[in-house]
Amino acid sequence: MTEIIVGTLIVGYVLDLIFGDPHGMWHPICFIGNMISFFERRLQSDCVHEQVAKADCERPLYERIRGSKKEQKQKQLDTTNTNESKKDGCDKKRESEVFHEPNRELAGGVLLVICVLAVSTAIPLVILMICYRIWFWLGFAVQSYMCYTILATKSLKTESMKVAEVLQTDGLEAGRKAVSMIVGRDTQNLTETGVVKAAVETVAENTSDGILAPMFYMAIGGPVLGYFYKAVNTMDSMVGYKNDKYLYFGRAAAKFDDVMNFIPARLSAIMMILAAPLVKLDGASAWKIFKRDRLNHASPNSAQTEAVMAGALQVQLAGDAWYFGKKHEKPTIGDAVRPVEIEDIARANKLLYAASLLGMIVFCGIRIAVWFGIKMVL
Repeated sequence: MTEIIVGTLIVGYVLDLIFGDPHGMWHPICFIGNMISFFERRLQSDCVHEQVAKADCERPLYERIRGSKKEQKQKQLDTTNTNESKKDGCDKKRESEVFHEPNRELAGGVLLVICVLAVSTAIPLVILMICYRIWFWLGFAVQSYMCYTILATKSLKTESMKVAEVLQTDGLEAGRKAVSMIVGRDTQNLTETGVVKAAVETVAENTSDGILAPMFYMAIGGPVLGYFYKAVNTMDSMVGYKNDKYLYFGRAAAKFDDVMNFIPARLSAIMMILAAPLVKLDGASAWKIFKRDRLNHASPNSAQTEAVMAGALQVQLAGDAWYFGKKHEKPTIGDAVRPVEIEDIARANKLLYAASLLGMIVFCGIRIAVWFGIKMVL
């Protein structure tokens, strides 16, 4: 079992580095998104429903790391502008008022988590069992492909580097548009520095969410556990908001996502600290800022890797940001030893790659060491 898990994870990682997101092919994350929408329509007590999964399937894997960022933005905009998001037949008087049934919505949210996780793990498990029964190498190939679809290393780099490229060639307005596809904040008034910071922060956060966290879970339980993690992550992206629609219904998904990411986020930060000197970044500063600023975020996990990135680059990240027309005051992360520059996006991606490789070595190494230890004891 260990040989298969490690072998398929390595093959999947290499495929991801070479090809990135498998465009034009059936993608499991699309299926998870569609399934979440399916159960949401049947469990959500409010009459407001959005279709997010269909558009999700048309985007590259990077934009589906935590669910489509653009769809997150649309979901919140639709919630704010209730007259645009109501289905036919909804009561007109509810355009300015939302009625909640907290207990029912909380229960529905819990049921959503249970249903989505059950299906997301049962299907790949059954597929792998059938494939391995037919022929070992068929099972190995399918499992490797599953690992490949879960990781997002190259796609994360590709999408973030588009921001740097258009900033340099087409100017600020094009840069704002490019970064709007990978972040949830308002970008129309961002300066060039703001655009670069947004891209760097996205690379930092998704070094964990899109690469090292799923890698961690796949090293433990193969792609079945990897899909379990991605299902939790995607649910949080689609329903884990503290707005009128999802305040109660999305709470279970949001809390479970915090739990699932608690250990991986911290391990990812450690991998990034260790990898920083390998790409000629400041490992000592990364450690210093990590210890000081790793909790400077509303989420218990998001600032872990952002703090490391800020320290490694010796720049200041985070701070106030605009979301859906409203200013959100946030603490800064890191020290402004030097100003942020376009080249920092490329530097962030170098750290991303180094940390992903180090994570692969460490996670697979620990899995093999535990396996050998158990064999020796038994």
